[in-house]
Amino acid sequence: MKPSDEARFAAARELERAGRTEEARLAYLALLADAPTHFGALTNLGALLLAAGFSSAARTVYEQAVAHHPDRASGHVNLANILAEADETGRARAHYEAALDREPDLADAHRGLANLLEALGEPETAQRHRDRAYRGRAVTPLPYRGMGPGTPLLLLISALGGNVPTRPLIDDRIFRVSALAAEYADLTALPPHALLFNAVGDADLAGAALDAAERVAASSNAPLINPPAAVRFTGRAETARRLAGIAGLRTPRIVLAEKVRVTPDRLAAHGIVPPLLLRSPGFHTGRHFVRVENPAELEAAAAALPGRALFAIEYLDARGRDGNARKYRVMIVDRRLYPLHLAISRDWKVHYFTADMEASEAHRAEEAAFLADMNAILGERARAALEAAAARLGLDYGGIDFALSPEGDVQVFEANATMVVNPPPAGARWDYRRAAVQRVLDAAGRMLAERAGIVAR
Repeated sequence: MKPSDEARFAAARELERAGRTEEARLAYLALLADAPTHFGALTNLGALLLAAGFSSAARTVYEQAVAHHPDRASGHVNLANILAEADETGRARAHYEAALDREPDLADAHRGLANLLEALGEPETAQRHRDRAYRGRAVTPLPYRGMGPGTPLLLLISALGGNVPTRPLIDDRIFRVSALAAEYADLTALPPHALLFNAVGDADLAGAALDAAERVAASSNAPLINPPAAVRFTGRAETARRLAGIAGLRTPRIVLAEKVRVTPDRLAAHGIVPPLLLRSPGFHTGRHFVRVENPAELEAAAAALPGRALFAIEYLDARGRDGNARKYRVMIVDRRLYPLHLAISRDWKVHYFTADMEASEAHRAEEAAFLADMNAILGERARAALEAAAARLGLDYGGIDFALSPEGDVQVFEANATMVVNPPPAGARWDYRRAAVQRVLDAAGRMLAERAGIVAR
């Protein structure tokens, strides 16, 4: 007798819980081949695809879930999250509001809508939704797939966003994680924990959360990853100032100013002249980040960006002799450096997911050489500069994005705790990247286990 759809769904969920994600994905697909509107299978498959970096496929699955189950609030939230990430703010807002029409107290919908409204310049309304999401429920237990009780870990996050992407770093077969929104923490009732991981990572966005995280850390006796006091000094402008003066390293001039003060004369007084960069605080992966070629474009460019204040950034030309821009990323784990990737692009705004890597065998070969022997590619001067920068940052976990000047000096783009470690896409083409990514994840795993006392140093 053929198992029921619900039995097959339960079996797929068990595979997922056991960490057999590829088998779980195939099991969900097999179930959907026979029951294409199964809400649980669509939802869980979408989450697996999203975790693996297949956001377009995840979006398609979530759209199907909403189309077939318009009354399920969680489906609207899943789709809204992806739409918000893609800057489709109107559609994202509509789906968050649709979710709240169906479940007015749904925390995930209030969280997502709060973050969206903050970005859209509606902070008062955003705060009301944030309060609905977190007040009285600041602690969220995360899924645990291990056997036995697990090692309790308290993960401090900011309700405002700008958190360290910790999902690839924390093994949920070892650690039983409770996420605590620091701004709403009750210091008299912290969840039990053997390790405290401060994931509040964006110093420019989450200053209040860092204040709250410091209070939580002061009330805990557990070992601490990424002290809030260290993270506080990793804002873009502050980092540029702190790393200035390191031999073999250059940082751009950066000013944070209200939009009305972003004028050619005021920026020139700080040594920032076109071409220059404008960026809205609190955004990453190139969102709301533009290059201004001449003074006449400055006012319109500033007005088009969200937020009340903007970063004006000196443009450091990262192009090599071949005309390509390069952005290297090294990760800092337990105060040691690990190469993560090299992105090569014709565009000044270099991000790995938009760079010219997939189409160019030569670019992949250059990245492979960097990952195989970082010291040989960077040279002693650049390596020493990066080590000095990591020491000044004082982070247990973080990263540095940079280019190399023609003279071999490090040109820092940013350095903070919010760097993402994404797994390479499927396919043999990307096999050369897998060992480097795994070294970072293994180092993070060792650090967490050692700090929690699970293994000896």
